[in-house]
Amino acid sequence: MKNRFKHRRRKKLKRKIRIGISIFLLITLSVGVYLAFQVYQTAKQSYSELDRADGISELRDTKVDIGNEPISILLLGIENYSSDGKGGRADTQVVLTLDPDSKAVTMTTIPRDTKVDISGEKVGDEYAGSHKINAAYTYGYLSDYGAQTLAVETVEDLLNIPIDKYVAVDFEGFHDIVDAIGGVKVDVKYPFWEENFYSNERVYFEEGVREMDGEEALAFVRMRKRDINTVYSRDERQRQFIKATVDEVKSAGTIFEINKISNVLKENVETNLKPGEILALQRTFPSLGSKSIETKEIQGTTPDVAGPSYFIPDPSQLDILKEELKDSLNLS
Repeated sequence: MKNRFKHRRRKKLKRKIRIGISIFLLITLSVGVYLAFQVYQTAKQSYSELDRADGISELRDTKVDIGNEPISILLLGIENYSSDGKGGRADTQVVLTLDPDSKAVTMTTIPRDTKVDISGEKVGDEYAGSHKINAAYTYGYLSDYGAQTLAVETVEDLLNIPIDKYVAVDFEGFHDIVDAIGGVKVDVKYPFWEENFYSNERVYFEEGVREMDGEEALAFVRMRKRDINTVYSRDERQRQFIKATVDEVKSAGTIFEINKISNVLKENVETNLKPGEILALQRTFPSLGSKSIETKEIQGTTPDVAGPSYFIPDPSQLDILKEELKDSLNLS
């Protein structure tokens, strides 16, 4: 009798466990489908193709199979507050390479003052010549060549690798995305202050881990005129922030803010990544975190001379970086 009673209890317990697992799987599946739908709808509205033949870089023979082959993505942070949302400068430029086989990811920050040459064939004689690389976006817009197209091609010329995709986000988008994901925790290496872009009040950053909202994060990544910038550069802080954001977006709680994030992305982000390509990257790199990202730098100097203050890459170090990036894309 006791054995029969125990047997019934075990059957009920197993049934409850099966029901519980089924409910959990249903909820998980529903969230996954909902997220995929939101990503698809958002990506459709943010999509903006580059003006180039067959939709691929001149440095590629065939279109890259996203999710199955290594890919490069240029992240552009656009400062367009002084141009009424038109044109602007690409003051943040970061090249990502992602290898689906090894799951290796590299991140290379391009200094905004890097000296580059822009040809008159692309922008006309009025805008041709030597410029800081952040102005390529501007002259692409002013000349009708295409802001994103010229920014991408100028980075390709600098690094001698194909840039397959780009993602451009403006000031408001940066600010709102940080707030939408509930802030980002960054380990501040050196104390400094920077003006709040919106209120002109000082934002003080003390050494140590700090959770930043949109306004604070913008001040953190923008600072470049304080003395501390020589040892704690803007490029380094941008890399820090991107890694911290990757970890934040991975957190489970972020999915409940997907509506806010989607609305921000629709209004402030442009990309030539198609919805299906975004989902393919999500499937290929489901557990991407900051520790998975290898950071690379462009070595060089900023000579103290009359006229524009250009960053000049070290030729031999730049050649080494080019080969490393080609290796990461399996192009060597």
